Amino acid sequence: MYSKLKNIAVSAGLTAFGVGYIDDLRPHFDALPMDQTEGLSFGISIGARVSASVLKGCIMGPTRHYLHHYKMLNLLLDQTALKISLTIQDRGYNALPIPASQIVDWEKQTAHLSHKMIALRAGLGWIGRNNLLVHPEAGSKIRIATVLTNMPLQTDNSLERDCGVCKKCMEICPVSAIRESYKDWDKPACLAKLKYFAKEHNVGQYICGLCIKVCQP
Repeated sequence: MYSKLKNIAVSAGLTAFGVGYIDDLRPHFDALPMDQTEGLSFGISIGARVSASVLKGCIMGPTRHYLHHYKMLNLLLDQTALKISLTIQDRGYNALPIPASQIVDWEKQTAHLSHKMIALRAGLGWIGRNNLLVHPEAGSKIRIATVLTNMPLQTDNSLERDCGVCKKCMEICPVSAIRESYKDWDKPACLAKLKYFAKEHNVGQYICGLCIKVCQP
């Protein structure tokens, strides 16, 4: 079934697909009750590449064009996650698709779970200095979504890589929120700038795009 599910993602035009064993992460899914994820020990991670050409328009911050592209990628991911889930269910197993971009705690800016933590287990990439997933080909120019399932699937190996000497995201960040280690990322400073962009750039959503634009593994 691994190949069949991957083909659904590839046929939809997605860039990345992987599976990881994530049962030990379930207690950290703060917005998902433990009984809702009971038995769902496998995480399917899917990713869609963000257009580098669209991101070129983000000079001083996000644009309306980027906002539209961002929303369309999330829609594509959610639709593909649904197709994968339905295929799993047709085989008699359970599947829980997690929205690509749905905030459940606005103060903390957190979702149902951390998609990038699932993506790490599924071998899609590593965490960059900008605290985002870095795909070996797409860099941080990738949006991701997750499907949790109890279907026993072949799992992928985590990537043992990092950003090396690249510090482009540190250099472009308008509030110097990005540090040498992603663990030192200044979330409050980043969030404050996203709030500013949402209002002043007339995008109405917490997006930026600058560190994503320059990320080239």
